[in-house]
Order: sequence, then C-alpha cells, then structure tokens
Amino acid sequence: MATQSATAPSSTAKQGTYAAILTTLSEGSVNKHFDPFIDIDWESPEWAIIPNDPRWILPASADPLGAHPWYLALSEDRKIEIGMWRQANIAKVGLQFEQLLIGGVMNYLFAKVPNGSREFRYLNHEVAEEINHTQMFQEMVNRIGADVPGMGQVMRLLGSLVPLLGRYFPTTFFVAVLAGEEPIDHVQKSMIRSGETVHPIMRDVMRIHIAEEARHISFAHEYLRHRVPELGFVQRSTLSLAYPIIMFIACDLIVKPPRSLFSEFDIPRHIRRELFWRSPEARARRRDYFGEARMLATDIGLMNPVAKLLWRTLRIDGNLARYRGEPIRTAA
Repeated sequence: MATQSATAPSSTAKQGTYAAILTTLSEGSVNKHFDPFIDIDWESPEWAIIPNDPRWILPASADPLGAHPWYLALSEDRKIEIGMWRQANIAKVGLQFEQLLIGGVMNYLFAKVPNGSREFRYLNHEVAEEINHTQMFQEMVNRIGADVPGMGQVMRLLGSLVPLLGRYFPTTFFVAVLAGEEPIDHVQKSMIRSGETVHPIMRDVMRIHIAEEARHISFAHEYLRHRVPELGFVQRSTLSLAYPIIMFIACDLIVKPPRSLFSEFDIPRHIRRELFWRSPEARARRRDYFGEARMLATDIGLMNPVAKLLWRTLRIDGNLARYRGEPIRTAA
C-alpha cells in the first residue's frame, strides 16, 4: 500500500488548517470591528465640508489625474471641485462593489454552505462589515454633495447578474471579489502611505476600510487556496484563463472614472486615454495593482504557460508580491 508523502498534508489536515483560519478571522471580526455611526464623529468641526478647502485637491502621488499637468495647471478652486467629485465617485464605486459582493456571498451561503461550516459564521461577519461600509461610503457621498453615478452605465445594468456567480460558480465569484478588492485596497494604501494632506473624512473612512478589508481579502485568498486544488483539470484550466480576464475587466470598472467626470469638467479625451491605460506609466500602475493576485495564482497552480501568455497579452503581468500587503517600491 502506498504511503502518503510526509511533505503533502492530508485532506483532514488541510480542512483543519482552513477551519482554524476561519475561526481566527471570525474572532478578529468580533474583537476589532467598526460602526460608521459610532466610530466616526460625522458632526465634528474637523469633518465639516466647507467651500474652497484645499484638502480636496487630488494627491499627485496617489491619483493619476492629480499628477497630470492639465490638472496641475488649473486654478485651485477648479482642482478642489474636481477633487470632491472624484473622491465622492470613488466612494460610490466602493459601495456599489460592496453591494454586489454582499449579494454574491448571500447566494453562496444559501446554496453551498452546509450546517456546521465555519464559512457560514465568518462570511456573515464579513457581510455585516460590508453593510457598514456601504453606509459609511454613502454618508461620505451625501456630505460631499456631488450627485455622482459610481460605476459606468453598462455595469449598473449588468450588476444584478454578478451575485449569481456566488451560487453557480463560487470560485469564479471569489476571484471577482479579489479583482475588485485588490485595486481599491492598493489605491487607498498608496494614498495613506503617501503622507499627503487629505480631508479627514477621506482619511478616516479609508483607514477603517483598509483595516476590515484586510480580513476580507485574506478570506478570499484562503478560500481559493482551499478550493481550487479540489477542482478537476478542466475547471482549473478554465479558471486559470478566466482569472486574468476578470482582473483586467474589474480593474477598469473599479479604477477608471466614468465618462461623466470628463464631460462635466471638460477634461480632454486624450487625457482619459493617457491615464487609463495608454501611457507606459499608466500601464505600470495597473500592473502594480495585481502583484498579490499574481502571487496567489502562482501558488494555487493557475499560472500555467497559456495563462502566463494571457496575463502578458492583457498587459497586467509583472513581478509577484512576496507577501500580502507588500508596498510597491520604486528605484530612488
């Protein structure tokens, strides 16, 4: 009788490790969580939205539009006006993505999760946190006062289909979850790390979101590490090709501002093309969003030769992150 390799953990051991991670994540949600109407003092004078506040000017180190010569040449009032609209729309996109995530998770729990599963407890914690995030983002939008659309019209029309992935194609759904969460997390961390002055309403909302999204991203990583090796060859091969395509599409949906920003503020069309994603700098920035996603794809066996070619064709290939949360470093 063949004996199991000492270096290959048994199925029972893998299940135990996964269950322990879910318990840790659930306990983290109990011990450290935020309520946007308790932990944020919305009526504080520091949080007041006042006219001509230069803290709304887009930070050049974290926002590509904020670094563009066209934007830098504008008057301060115009920079502030565009900055407020842009930040409100980013928050709106964030809450719309959270709503899709909540729908998909509830579909997954309804159809796929049996009694006794620790996924049930953790994912309900995550949904509770995501609901708080939608409240927090919408309150931020309301206080800024810009009537922003969030995602583009196509996604608003097709968005109701995304939660069905949670029921019928759960591994694909959690890849889509990562495809949305990774760019948002990357942009917010870059803004916090930049040290540039931003309005306190943005600063504190981002800090809360980053803290709790760390758990959500960790779960999606661990779910895929646990589930993908169980898939058959055809399913794994299909997912290896779907993975970079989902990352590519989601990045556009999450990061690119809607056309209404450019029309409302008479931003030249060529600037939109440069920023998303014609210039070498823009393409490098997009590649940076997915270092952790590429690391995960490699770890779980989804970076086969055909998949590598697809990553390169989509121009989102690049170095792998060495660990989760590794900052992007540039040469001095």
